[in-house]
Amino acid sequence: MTRSVQALAYAHPSALASSQVGPSLGLETAGGLTPRGAEAHPRFFAGFLSDPRIAARGLLAVADVAAARYYQRTLPASLDPVVTGNGDRLRFESFSGCCGVYARLDVLREGLDGQETGHGTTNVDVNPPLREALSRITADDPLHLRVGPDELAVTTLDGPVVEKKVPLPDRWLRGFAEAQVASAGFDLRAELTAERAVAFLRSLPRTPSSGNAGRGARWVVASGRSLRPTTRPVPGAVCLPGPERLVALQRVLRDATALRVYGPVADGAAAASAWEVVLPGMRLTLTLSPDSARGFSGEGGVLEALATEDAAADAELVSVLLAWEPRIEPASLAEQSGLSVERVRAALTRLGTAGRVGYDLADAAYFHRELPYDADRAERHNPRLVAARRLAGEGAVSLDGSRATVVSGDRRYQVRESGSAFSCTCQWWADYRGRRGPCKHALAVRMVSRGATVSGGAR
Repeated sequence: MTRSVQALAYAHPSALASSQVGPSLGLETAGGLTPRGAEAHPRFFAGFLSDPRIAARGLLAVADVAAARYYQRTLPASLDPVVTGNGDRLRFESFSGCCGVYARLDVLREGLDGQETGHGTTNVDVNPPLREALSRITADDPLHLRVGPDELAVTTLDGPVVEKKVPLPDRWLRGFAEAQVASAGFDLRAELTAERAVAFLRSLPRTPSSGNAGRGARWVVASGRSLRPTTRPVPGAVCLPGPERLVALQRVLRDATALRVYGPVADGAAAASAWEVVLPGMRLTLTLSPDSARGFSGEGGVLEALATEDAAADAELVSVLLAWEPRIEPASLAEQSGLSVERVRAALTRLGTAGRVGYDLADAAYFHRELPYDADRAERHNPRLVAARRLAGEGAVSLDGSRATVVSGDRRYQVRESGSAFSCTCQWWADYRGRRGPCKHALAVRMVSRGATVSGGAR
């Protein structure tokens, strides 16, 4: 797995320390972008959490996901959640080591008691001493929070303990983009009261049903005020692949006020889904990939946007208008930019591949973040996109109306276009039929048919 290491400097180590008002959690900043430009040590937030115990448990749930692998469990996972100050809230995000579960804790304005939240994004390491300290926080302990980027430290009786920076997997970057694309296509399918949500979630298995990560999709559908299992994807059903992957939600169940379930229109195939626990002043959401053995990084939902030149130019324009907003509406951006809503959505998808845009299901809106990746990194490390650019650049594509022939190695593949969809005679299309994005041959055809620049195909 390719990783990147960020060189960051800190004025002081981050720490969880005792103070006259109780525990104080300080996450030191090490440089970041703000509305005023780049700052060496920006301040995102300084104040108190309205409910420290719930916030601590939510943070631990995000850290649980970052530390877990739900597939190939014997391999180590990294501990590096992402923290974003979004003007009116704080967002804590992570992916599992297998990249199949995306977690986000949104601490909303009503969950914060302090100055207005600033802006910025960074990765932080949640080390074992800090986890232990957070687990000891009770409802009566006021917790002062100061947020900034990267590594965390905990002050114990034995002195400060500072963790080394954890390299960031490139799969996380692709996963952020793919989870955003998938979530933007979800609708609310069910909402359960706290009592029924707790009963449902506690009925789920906590371990895989087999030695192969419990593969195989399950389905649930709203029934009255609860959810019931169904053997097939009936209308309104939501896919629940690998139900044991929701175990991190157990940390916050005692404080849940509701459970919201999101998913796409059921079409018979396994699909991603999102499970949002509503908490006082906060929301904890887990988004599951379509299969326990299938990470978000390979879903291919962003490839269409990456393969077009319009989206690249549009993304540059739209990026200027993001303005660190916690809620980004495509219709509003379309009005400001003069682009169609469709082109704005494609631009947002492209920006998502650089980690600059996420999607909030509760708000049904995008949000702005800034991850420490360059804009072209996802393209350079996406094998299908790299292969498609190479095919297009080598002249392997021959167009003939709605059909095309692509020569790849010693084989010839037939690609057919029908509206905005492509089909291909390759094994990838036979296996997935577009459910995991286009194959490299269809991408190459799209590039050539739209006159995309392919000079970088050898990268």
